[in-house]
Amino acid sequence: MTKSKTKFSIVVDEPKGFCSIGERVGNQNKNEGKIPVISCEGACIRGEIASLAAHLVAKEEPFRRSCHGEMFTVPTSAIAGWMKEAPKVVVIDGCFLHCHGRILKNLIPEDKIAQFDALSVYKKYTDIFDIDDVPEEERKRTARQVADKVLADMKHGKVDKVSAAGCSK
Repeated sequence: MTKSKTKFSIVVDEPKGFCSIGERVGNQNKNEGKIPVISCEGACIRGEIASLAAHLVAKEEPFRRSCHGEMFTVPTSAIAGWMKEAPKVVVIDGCFLHCHGRILKNLIPEDKIAQFDALSVYKKYTDIFDIDDVPEEERKRTARQVADKVLADMKHGKVDKVSAAGCSK
C-alpha cells in the first residue's frame, strides 16, 4: 500500500452565530487552564469507543471535553480559542486513519497535539461496524482500557506523536 501525500481542503460556510454554552465553557476552561480532549465520533464501534474513552479522560484533572465541530468549523469561537491556546490538546482517534489528528495538525502546532489511536490499545472489533454488535458493558470496559492508557501516557509524558504501533510515544 502506498501512502498518498495529497492534501485537500474542505470549504465551510461561515456560521450564523455562536453556541452560547460553547462560549461559556470554552472561556471557563481556558481561564482555568484545562486541557481539551476531542475524539473520533465515527458511526462505527471504533468511533464509539474513542468517544466513550474521551468522556472518561475528560472527567479527570486537568482535562475537559471539547467540541471538535466548533474547533473545525467556528475558528473564532471560545472553544477554538481555548484549543489553540492550550499547551496540549488530547485527540483520541478511533483507528489508524487518525482523522481528527490529521485535521487538527493543520489548525494548531503539531507539537501541541497528544494523539492516540484507540484501536491500537484494544486491537479487536476490526470486522465489526455496528455499535450494537458489541454489548454496552463490553464497550464501556474497552473505553476504560483506552482511557487508562491515555491517562497513563499523559502522566508520563509519552504524548508527542503517534508511534508505529498506533499509540503515542
